[in-house]
Amino acid sequence: MRNCPRSFFLCGLAALLLTGTVLAERTRFWRQSNYDEFEKGTAKGVALRSDGKLVLAPRFAAFGDANAAYLWALKVNSKGRLYAAGGSNAKVLRFDEKGAASTVFESQEMAAQAIAFDAQDNLYVGTSPDGKVYKVTPDGKSAAFFEPKTKYIWDLALDSTGTLYVATGDKGEVFSVAKDGKGQIYYKSEETHTRTLAFDAKGNLLIGTDPNGLVLRVEKGQAGPERRAFVVYETARKEVTALLLDRNGSVYAAAIGEKPRTIPVPGQPQPQPPPPPQTAAQAAQQPITQFVPFPPTTGGSAVYVIAPDGAPDELWTSREELVYSLAMSPAGKLLLGTGNKGVVIQLEGNDVFSSLAKTASGQVTGLAQGPGGKIFVGTSNPGKVFTLGPGAEPEGTFESQAFDAKVFSEWGRLSWWGENGSTKGQVTFFVRTGNTSNPEKNWSTWSGPFSDAKGSSAAAPAARYAQWKAVFKAGPGESPMISWVNLAYLPKNVAPTVESIVVQNPGVRVLGFPGGGQPPQQQPVQLRMPASPNNPAGQTQPSQRFDPPPQGFVQRGYRAVLWSAKDENDDDLYYTVYYRAEGETAWKVLKDRVEQKFFSWDTNTMPDGAYYLKILASDADANPPGEGLTAERESDRFEVDNTPPTIGAMQQTAGNPEVRVRFEAQDSYSTIARAEYSVDAGEWKLIFPTDRTTDAPRETYEIVLKDLTPGEHTLTVRVYDQFENSTADKLTVKLEPAKKR
Repeated sequence: MRNCPRSFFLCGLAALLLTGTVLAERTRFWRQSNYDEFEKGTAKGVALRSDGKLVLAPRFAAFGDANAAYLWALKVNSKGRLYAAGGSNAKVLRFDEKGAASTVFESQEMAAQAIAFDAQDNLYVGTSPDGKVYKVTPDGKSAAFFEPKTKYIWDLALDSTGTLYVATGDKGEVFSVAKDGKGQIYYKSEETHTRTLAFDAKGNLLIGTDPNGLVLRVEKGQAGPERRAFVVYETARKEVTALLLDRNGSVYAAAIGEKPRTIPVPGQPQPQPPPPPQTAAQAAQQPITQFVPFPPTTGGSAVYVIAPDGAPDELWTSREELVYSLAMSPAGKLLLGTGNKGVVIQLEGNDVFSSLAKTASGQVTGLAQGPGGKIFVGTSNPGKVFTLGPGAEPEGTFESQAFDAKVFSEWGRLSWWGENGSTKGQVTFFVRTGNTSNPEKNWSTWSGPFSDAKGSSAAAPAARYAQWKAVFKAGPGESPMISWVNLAYLPKNVAPTVESIVVQNPGVRVLGFPGGGQPPQQQPVQLRMPASPNNPAGQTQPSQRFDPPPQGFVQRGYRAVLWSAKDENDDDLYYTVYYRAEGETAWKVLKDRVEQKFFSWDTNTMPDGAYYLKILASDADANPPGEGLTAERESDRFEVDNTPPTIGAMQQTAGNPEVRVRFEAQDSYSTIARAEYSVDAGEWKLIFPTDRTTDAPRETYEIVLKDLTPGEHTLTVRVYDQFENSTADKLTVKLEPAKKR
């Protein structure tokens, strides 16, 4: 309904008509066509695009095992050799062409957080916490190069002159270090951490910060410790984790975490905001024994582009994925290394992105361009290295989620749509079914292959669950593509269920839903609703229909019943209401073919007594003749009493100045509920029976009238039974004047 061009009413009407069509024919269609649905499947060599298309992914393969918990940074030297920094303990590994790793640096600090190469392929390593910058020469000699005397070293960058810049925390300082290892504070920010560094097209230093998520620019050529920075962009996130410059001079920034928000109140002291969730930078401030490299972070992440003229734009955002690294593909598309699902994402443009590869690790923390168009991918939890590209996978598979039809079903035609010509390769499908939620346990074998996109019989055994698999094979042109997949199924008809019945109190009539058919100038009555267990909708099944609760109103002599019922096939149901008197065995029809889940009737047509109702639900209208099923349920016992009680002769006992009036009240079926009297049309006053308890069909009452003036007075008595039937009688009371002595 997202793209409905008319009003909400017309959209709803269209949906209602569509639903009615579906319910008239019980064949269902399990359709998958968008990112959220496909994301629940398993892709191997297949990329999932955010516009709901499946295509072959770039080649993705394991390259090397770092034998470390974390890899923080990847860099390639001038000879195309890959280096990876990680921990713990801090170490840097070099990988040969076949992915074999050798250690080129190791220290006692917890992690090697950042690495960089100069023009001579000297390797610089920044360690944390309380670490140093080390220099490793091409022949493998290492030595301490610079000690910033800060808690953390987050990033390293070299400018065109060979000056090394060191981003640190927890004082938010950036150091510049000459070739001889002499360093000084280059820029001191007001932030806690300077997290990442890059140079723009003019050689100005760019700094990403935490906790305000700033991208700062320090103009080249400024001298002295009082260098000023310009805020290029303030992101909506807390911590800038990566910066990247493209060939056109645009700057890309990744940021994660949620900023605390407070609203100032003029003239009042401002409350301190609650501590925000930890980012990676903040977690690193914990003692070493409590260091958590990837703490829980709320607020998700975002990626921004800042044009050469300074104009910013948000390219991508997610509430779940956290972006830890950025790189540019050989085709000029931005790659995102994310956690905590270990996915590599590619931004395709026009607000479309693709999930290219999912690693077995928790986070993709490093991306680096390698020789021959390949991209190196470094991960954490555990620390591994993979290659992405060049070129696409020659073959890939995609297995859908296991679909739950909710009931035992026959499986029909499988159809799909995509581009699947000879120049784009081909896609073939397979289907399997089973009666457990886990498709790997005792399901049928895969039926197929099916290659006719217009539809082929799935040829799978009848069962409750189903799953499809697509096999992609590349052709000489582009990758084959799939946009949607349909699998038809016919659920076995299951009898409906009448879950509960509630007979309402006497004198209540149910007229309909709020806003329709209400009697004028009457307040609605609170109804006792039948219990109904939650029935969550299945995956892409027709949504369960919601019946708004009806409304009841007071109307003497009427009775109402409400019930709850469901049908696993979501069939339209109609109901028959039966009744029988207590002691009888034959059920009589009170009302046939009721479509709502409520009914009211006038009980004046029924003799006083005890009764039972039976509700029968049928799905016959939604099934072929002879295939409909029914279910029924009986109500609890209830009573009907429309006859008012009677009042016996009222007897006055003469007295002066006190008068006593005695009478009996009796009901033919139920017990007396209450009695009251009025003198000379005055207010009604409650009276108790002589035995004080109102609990029998016959009660005796005595009224004592005091302080009456001499003369005639009218005493009116009114009596009610349990069903609010009432009767009244009156007596003329005479009081003689007092005699004079």
